[in-house]
Amino acid sequence: MGQFMIKVGLEVNGKKIQKEVPEHTLLSTFLREHLNLTGTHVGCDTSQCGACVVHVDGKSIKSCTALAADLNGSKVKTIEGLVKNGKMHPMQEAFKKLHGLQCGFCTPGMVMSAIDLLEHNSNPSDKEIRDWLEGNICRCTGYQNIVAAVKEAATKM
Repeated sequence: MGQFMIKVGLEVNGKKIQKEVPEHTLLSTFLREHLNLTGTHVGCDTSQCGACVVHVDGKSIKSCTALAADLNGSKVKTIEGLVKNGKMHPMQEAFKKLHGLQCGFCTPGMVMSAIDLLEHNSNPSDKEIRDWLEGNICRCTGYQNIVAAVKEAATKM
């Protein structure tokens, strides 16, 4: 018995994409394996770590929890889509400046989640930042520099 293939059409980082993929293809797999956008990390296979966070139609989601076919017609933005004219997004700049990372594995998901937070709350408290990022796990830092980076980016976004 073969796999059922389905055509998926998405706008990814501003480019219209159409691919035929197995119907059970996760968005994270679609991005990484079919589009070679490997900035979207998969760290846990249980949807707990948040390394795979991307924006779909302007909202952050864990891409390992969504089927690509269910998002047909959606606009997806990945960490690769944040750079404009060779310039990093203010959140990326803040993570770099304030060393809001160590190994970097969680960073793409943290950055994407934090951007979504600031689009909802332009001046969050430390507690609000920590609460929002609760679904993103960092195994290296004590989160303090991540919180500081989000606060720094809030002044620039």
